[in-house]
Amino acid sequence: MSKTPTPHIGAQYGEIAETVIMAGDPLRVKLMAERFLDDPVEFNHVRGMLGYTGTYKGKRVSVMGHGMGMPSIGIYSYELYNFYGVKTIIRVGSAGSINKDLHIGDLAIAMGACTNSNYAAQYELPGTFAPIADFSLVRAAAESCERFGYHYMVGNVFTSDVFYAENAHNDKWISMGVLAVEMEIAALYMNAARSGNRALGICTISDHILTGEETTAEERQNNFTHMMDVAFSLI
Repeated sequence: MSKTPTPHIGAQYGEIAETVIMAGDPLRVKLMAERFLDDPVEFNHVRGMLGYTGTYKGKRVSVMGHGMGMPSIGIYSYELYNFYGVKTIIRVGSAGSINKDLHIGDLAIAMGACTNSNYAAQYELPGTFAPIADFSLVRAAAESCERFGYHYMVGNVFTSDVFYAENAHNDKWISMGVLAVEMEIAALYMNAARSGNRALGICTISDHILTGEETTAEERQNNFTHMMDVAFSLI
């Protein structure tokens, strides 16, 4: 439990709260620390992956980056769960919609995560594992969206190992009711399941793969705050 600091996180055991809100972009993490946390203290800058611990409405919470893709979030979430005593990780990130009713700025709450990754092979399971979120977090996030008046949908997302895909097969995922495409949630949910902890992914729609709607990198970094409102309401 106390093999800290780890190769990727420079914090000592105890410097990270039991609940961590994570984002792929370290600058989005810095924005969360400045916007939501009282008295934030930086606990990590290894590889530029910023992390801060502070309080939100009197409750201790940490925010940290996880980088892009399943291998990256797989490393960070594994170390947080297994070496730092973290019990809950909430990912806030962007996703591309493949649902006609989810548009830019809307929220997708990932009840489950399909994937084209081989990440689950490490567990040597005698079948196909279905990565799912913690239900209490899903329910609370949906209730928060209702209170805030944010447009959202709850369902499956597709966690892809490939950003520039030769053939994304979006029509096939659409036919199965998948809401949006992102790159990290399946690994997070698997690490949570394996370690006996909780996880949730909340994504803001940054582009619509079917219609061509899109946002800029600056807009994704600075303007996607509704998902943060929902994440912090779960603390």
